[in-house]
Amino acid sequence: MFEKVLVANRGEIAVRVMRACEELGVDTVAVYSEADKHGGHVRHADEAYNVGPARAADSYLDHEAVIEAAEKADADAIHPGYGFLAENAEFAGKVEAHDHITWVGPAADAMEQLGEKTKARQTMRQADVPIVPGTTEPAESAEEVTEFGDEFGYPVAIKAEGGGGGRGMKIVEGPEEAESQFESAKREGEAYFDNANVYLERYLENPRHIEVQILADEHGNVRHLGERDCSLQRRHQKVIEEGPSPALSDDLREEIGAAARRGADAAGYYNAGTFEFLVEEEDRDAAAGEVLGPDANFYFLEVNTRIQVEHTVTEELTGIDIVKWQLRVAAGDELTFSQEGVDLDGHAIEFRINAEHADEEFQPATGGTLTTYDPPGGIGVRMDDALAQGDELVTDYDSMIAKLIVHGSDREECIARSKRALAEYDIEGVVTIAPFHRLMLEDDAFVAGTHTTKYLDEELDQARVAEAQEKWGTGATGSEEGEESETAEREFTVEVNGKRFDVNLEEEGAPAIPTPDVGGSGGQSRPPQAGGSGGGSDGGADADTPEVPEGGESVAVDMQGTVLSVDAEVGDEVAPGDTVAVLEAMKMENDIDAERGGTVSQVLVSEGESVDMGDVLVVLE
Repeated sequence: MFEKVLVANRGEIAVRVMRACEELGVDTVAVYSEADKHGGHVRHADEAYNVGPARAADSYLDHEAVIEAAEKADADAIHPGYGFLAENAEFAGKVEAHDHITWVGPAADAMEQLGEKTKARQTMRQADVPIVPGTTEPAESAEEVTEFGDEFGYPVAIKAEGGGGGRGMKIVEGPEEAESQFESAKREGEAYFDNANVYLERYLENPRHIEVQILADEHGNVRHLGERDCSLQRRHQKVIEEGPSPALSDDLREEIGAAARRGADAAGYYNAGTFEFLVEEEDRDAAAGEVLGPDANFYFLEVNTRIQVEHTVTEELTGIDIVKWQLRVAAGDELTFSQEGVDLDGHAIEFRINAEHADEEFQPATGGTLTTYDPPGGIGVRMDDALAQGDELVTDYDSMIAKLIVHGSDREECIARSKRALAEYDIEGVVTIAPFHRLMLEDDAFVAGTHTTKYLDEELDQARVAEAQEKWGTGATGSEEGEESETAEREFTVEVNGKRFDVNLEEEGAPAIPTPDVGGSGGQSRPPQAGGSGGGSDGGADADTPEVPEGGESVAVDMQGTVLSVDAEVGDEVAPGDTVAVLEAMKMENDIDAERGGTVSQVLVSEGESVDMGDVLVVLE
């Protein structure tokens, strides 16, 4: 077993991996960005290293910075968690090529083969795993989208080759949308996964989303650990996951599991992974309690060549610690349980605790401070988090801040226990979707297990979500309400056992600390100003308030993010409602539109720059 593992991630998944390491007697190393220097995963690790500024591309996605941190710490393995570099075959290859560091995950070749969706579809077809009708080579132009639509019909799904979780996927309802959606999908793929290639699929209108957990070792043993149902989604992103699926018969469950094992074996896959499938619902009378039999159509969707957010559901059902097995397999161990030895006990549900406004189409929260944080407990209740009371919400990355996992002897008990746990969960100061989860536990479609991937976006009455938020929700405190506390900072040089260290000390809510006048300014040190590096921005927007001509308009952003494109130039005529820029925030694209319109007199940002809430992008006259 390893002696020290660097966890190349943040938040709850980093802490989850560190806890597994601790139980195996392995020391842990955290990496963190400037935005995360007070993060829970940093507190939890044995040691921690700063790998760059808030922008993920300059910190968590920086290959050299992460490997350098591992070298400094003398770590002998790197675990990537999920997201960031977890499915980056190039990074995995660099770690594999290192003399003293082991990659905790599948081989880089297998990651490339299965992580890039077109190659994965080719592999699955050869392994006799059914795939959705679509392309097995990257699409090169929007014309290919319209040709595909003419042949297979609309809607058409355009998917980023390196994507997953609905990110980098665009739906084309007709030929007039092909160009804009094609470019948007490529842009998201490049921004999130460093891969602009896209492919095409027939878009299934009303499926169940079923995935199978795989564990495999380097000795040829492949096991599946049952399935999870991830059908409750908004905008193709999972919100609640459960297992076993309430929609599958045992025969279909075994058929899908066997297909996943064939696919893993054909790809020479080892370590943990998830094979995702779409199952058509056309022949099921869900309201009458029928389940889908072995004749139901199911199609391979993608392979996630990493641990999944919802791996916890499977752990509760099987009693198998998947993260420990990731580490053991990477260390060369052989799986010690047979396929027949995998038993699913009871029912489990995972609730993603996202910092989002569910009553505002799940828009990400833009700030807040955890004035109260008291998670639930009791039998069958598990919390995966990295939070502590008093923490400030970090908005530079994914909006998920914690996971609540509940286990019961059957689905009925699991739902009842979930109601109790969510009622106990006391979070104040940060807006979350916990009230939405409580609504779902009283929702007829969810309780009956009749929901599909379209339920939240197309069927659920949104007024009910607003009512749930009003009934059970809490508001934000701190930056989302416009409150900003001053931070005083001063640098010291200290000696510990004769070794010199430069130390920055910060105190929130304090006046600036007087400093000697060494530069002739005669002034004092000042706390960072809004929009500076302390807030996650790299200074992309002009720090000065732009002058707006009388009767003109300044187009500003209402959330922190990264500018993906600027769609206006000085001199352009802009009509009310026209998009002047596209902003990426919390891994979602957001169009920034003009309200009144006019002539563009100033463009204050460019593609790739980070902006803070309230920053002005464009001025109109």
